Amino acid sequence: MPQAPAPNLIGTSVPRIDGPLKTSGTAKYTSDHNFPEMLYGVPVQATIGKGKIKSMDVAEAEKMRGVVRIYRYGNAPKLYRPNGQDENAHVDETRPPLEDEVIYYNGQYVAMVVAETFEQAKAAANKVHVEYASETPNVALDLSDGFNDKMKEISKRGDVDAGFANAAVKVDYTYSTPIETHNPIELHSTVAVWDGEKFKLYETTQSIMNHQAAMAQMLGVPKENVQIVMKFLGSGFGGKLWPWTHDVLAAAAARDLNRPVKVVIDRRMMFSNVGHRPRTQQRIRLGATAEGKLNCLQHDYVSDTSILDEVSEDCGEATPYIYSTPNLRIRGEMVVRNVGTPTAMRGPGAVPGLYALESGMDELAIALKVDPVQLRLMNEPEIDESNGLPFSSRHLKECLTTGAEKFGWSKRNPAVGSMKRGDLTLGWGVACASWIAMRMPCKTSLMLNDDGSARIACATQDIGTGTYTIFAQVVNAKTGVPVEKIQVVLGDSSLPPGPVSGGSWVTGTVIPSIANAADNAEKQLIDLAVNGTRSPYHGRDPKELAFSEGRIHLASEPASSGIAFDELLRKGSLRFIQADGDSMASFADPNANKHSLHSYGAQFAEVEWDPGIARLRVSRVVSVIDVGKVLNPRPARNQVEGAIVMGIGMAMFEETHYDPRNARPVNSNLADYIMTTCADCPEIDVTFLDYPDKVLNEFGARGVGEIGLAGVAAAITAAVYHATGVRIRNLPIRIEDLISGSSNKQHFA
Repeated sequence: MPQAPAPNLIGTSVPRIDGPLKTSGTAKYTSDHNFPEMLYGVPVQATIGKGKIKSMDVAEAEKMRGVVRIYRYGNAPKLYRPNGQDENAHVDETRPPLEDEVIYYNGQYVAMVVAETFEQAKAAANKVHVEYASETPNVALDLSDGFNDKMKEISKRGDVDAGFANAAVKVDYTYSTPIETHNPIELHSTVAVWDGEKFKLYETTQSIMNHQAAMAQMLGVPKENVQIVMKFLGSGFGGKLWPWTHDVLAAAAARDLNRPVKVVIDRRMMFSNVGHRPRTQQRIRLGATAEGKLNCLQHDYVSDTSILDEVSEDCGEATPYIYSTPNLRIRGEMVVRNVGTPTAMRGPGAVPGLYALESGMDELAIALKVDPVQLRLMNEPEIDESNGLPFSSRHLKECLTTGAEKFGWSKRNPAVGSMKRGDLTLGWGVACASWIAMRMPCKTSLMLNDDGSARIACATQDIGTGTYTIFAQVVNAKTGVPVEKIQVVLGDSSLPPGPVSGGSWVTGTVIPSIANAADNAEKQLIDLAVNGTRSPYHGRDPKELAFSEGRIHLASEPASSGIAFDELLRKGSLRFIQADGDSMASFADPNANKHSLHSYGAQFAEVEWDPGIARLRVSRVVSVIDVGKVLNPRPARNQVEGAIVMGIGMAMFEETHYDPRNARPVNSNLADYIMTTCADCPEIDVTFLDYPDKVLNEFGARGVGEIGLAGVAAAITAAVYHATGVRIRNLPIRIEDLISGSSNKQHFA
């Protein structure tokens, strides 16, 4: 009797297949790897923010028990800069560690102690004495030196100056966001193994294939001589996208000493040496008709970067297409500071950019005396006005109307401070969200086995978002193999090359590659069915056959009438068939290039303000998200909920402070760097609109991670204004601004 087909699990809440490994503690993270004769490396950090090393005394440290080697400028292994033209070997900090004696930022590695134990390495690192010729560093908060005639034009249409001059209602304000530091629980780490010819590097990375290429170039070896392994990641949020200087130091030490070397950086180093979201300063200039139709939008932004590298926060990413306006100009610039090189943080560019733009839209709505939701609805574009392309799928208006209904927006009294809950003053705010959708090149390998199981392999990674399970769901949908019989193999550069886990691109990217592999497997099975002498379909025309629900059958008959693929393999004396899948990037796809590919959302926030004790709390968030087909609602909802929590941190808590005397991050620990805790979390309601975007892939799924953070901070500050009458233009929100009762100015003191 034929087995019942496995259900198609696309769109259902499938438990994560990696869950049991994580909850049982058997999932192996990077720093969990240990090898015989392993050594431990501990970097030594500069204590000044600008200057030069005058001398370094390592004599006392070298005599300490267990110390094997102390690397510094002059005796460090030769390392190389990655090829800046190779987009598949990206790093943010391009200077090789210990390359010279110049200090560019506080915390920069000036040496690394390698010892038999971590404790010995740490103790010796504390005994390395460095004398500096120090100069005054520049960590100025005010970025207005970047607003000049050299600003790069990002997007332009019409005449924004004329549009503003002719506008009936105008707003023109500057908004700023601070440096935010990544603080995942898992610290960055590397375990490097050298076998005399090749490296095997266990890494905390969101980009296995990029990591392999970049490390090979920096180590000066062929790419095939570097293998990167990362099976599980304790979160990354962009901070683990690219290699950092500790990675290549560990590998170089392993080669030099011919022993495995483990380097785990500490929390303080996380604030200096592995990137951060840069500070931004943004000018938003909006003009509208008396009825509320936009006739100009100007967005100028400046972000700070390091002395070493140019890493821009592209705040204007979402601005050109989110609203309809005949006149638009976006310009960007960077200014250098004595800080470590910035990097991506969840929703780079668009998230701080939408904070400024959506704050400006709220101020415009108030100036117009128009409801903030209605203002956004009346400025909905029909096409992407930045390039004239149709949207592949855009349901922002429904996000706004659905969110308004779920939130109860019709009950909002627009008067400042008018809404109460007991002694508390309520504030309600709204903001739009958007994030780019994209597909990258991807290869996969699918095996169908004679025991009815399947194996899918790809050199991408699961960074905690549920990628393992998505792979299994897509294989299940294409082959009918039950999820529990699907082995998903990720996290190793020796597998077929896959995408980075950044930009919310992985899901949309891997679907067409897996689907292509399954289609190629189907061709092999049908060929076996018509040519195998023991097959019930021997001699039939291949066009008559189909593969569905795990069975080869006549296309004119139900799947249950056919033969299971595993039985067909056994009849053909085959242990398995293997089929490769390949898919192209969306920017190389002629069809995708004819569309504007983005996700959308609307964020509604409620705050409670208690003026008696000066207490502000976000009490409720309603988020409606348009990300195409949601493959697995449970982890997708988790992603948006986590992003909202990050958005609360962005709005109310997170800011890295630097001592202007030495450029040292002052609050470089989890006690002083304030993030959202469980006590700060509001009631969160997440709704997904389910409109498949078939331009991107056959299931119509786009990514989820970044979109949930976009717009949250702006919705919160809009709600704060509604409750208190204080306009926050400089994040994070400060209680002293709310107490003073006046809109905050730039905090540059």
